[in-house]
Amino acid sequence: MTASPRDLIAEIGRSETGARIGAFFDLDGTLVSGFTATAHAGDRIRRRQARAGEVLGVVEAAVRYRLGRMQFERLLMRAAGYLRGESITELDDVGERLFADHITSRVYPHMQEVVAAHQQQGHTVVLSSSALTIHAEPVARYLGIPQVLCNRFELDERGVLTGAVVKPVVWGPEKAATVQRFCANNGVDLAESFFYADGDEDAALMSMVGRPRPVNPRPGLAALAAERGWPVLRVTGAGRTGGRSLRRAAGFGVAVLRAFTTH
Repeated sequence: MTASPRDLIAEIGRSETGARIGAFFDLDGTLVSGFTATAHAGDRIRRRQARAGEVLGVVEAAVRYRLGRMQFERLLMRAAGYLRGESITELDDVGERLFADHITSRVYPHMQEVVAAHQQQGHTVVLSSSALTIHAEPVARYLGIPQVLCNRFELDERGVLTGAVVKPVVWGPEKAATVQRFCANNGVDLAESFFYADGDEDAALMSMVGRPRPVNPRPGLAALAAERGWPVLRVTGAGRTGGRSLRRAAGFGVAVLRAFTTH
């Protein structure tokens, strides 16, 4: 069944108030149209920071991932490896600049209203994503979301990227486990909480929360929602990006390929 943003906001308004209720939001394809990493990939190519080997290497990894021959964790590690030696402070600044220049217009207005409705009820609002901090945190700050559960670069004592990502990697079942731990540590009742996401890989967490709310779901999640009677939210209205198909394809690698071939 399909739920309108107006119906959902009304439902949130009728829900129990207080921090015991969680509202967990995925990022790419849920809060933001498309894949936020495309902006960073395109920026690196325009500034000639990405060498041919980086582009080809990540694209190769993306193709292998799409064919089921590489896990998401290895794909993420491959992408992070190309940023080895970068300063996290400088990357954070890049993330803020790219958000202001390219991502702000891609935030779904209806989802911004949904976030605000949860905040008005005093719910514990959390951005839970497989994205990296440089992509997730600017969106969270823009929406006033104080808690972010996402992937993080491994840093040395100088705040320089080692080329790895902190483990365990937040994705699929591990994303669900990360949210479970957060709830246990913060007095949040998962059985009474909401989760908004579009990806098939989020089925594990979607099955755990009391109020699963798929947003523009991809085929696997849409089929599961139909089977279990979960209300599906369809949102539009964000700026044109061309990035949603990239996320479906493979994430980082395809994002780089897109940027490489269009700039």
